[in-house]
Amino acid sequence: MGDRLRRVLRQQARRAGRQYAESRSAYREARDAAERVDPREFDLPADADGDARIVCRRYAERRSVPVDANGRPACFEAGVDDCEGCAEDIREGRVQTY
Repeated sequence: MGDRLRRVLRQQARRAGRQYAESRSAYREARDAAERVDPREFDLPADADGDARIVCRRYAERRSVPVDANGRPACFEAGVDDCEGCAEDIREGRVQTY
């Protein structure tokens, strides 16, 4: 009876872990979708997926990224001067695009 009980408990724990991971993923997806805005609100060109087409100041490369309501691209890192400048440029409508 002890082995069977351990097996049942392990199965239930795994099932609960999978449900937790699925719930967490669904929450993140919904949160990201709610925060995402149309890049045209910031006068940015968009690709077919609705992502803004900008040129990254930090790495000097073209990127298609979602933009949040505060004008920050998804690749934004707080405290990085290039990223802070990029977000400011997006809000002011002078970021480099392609």
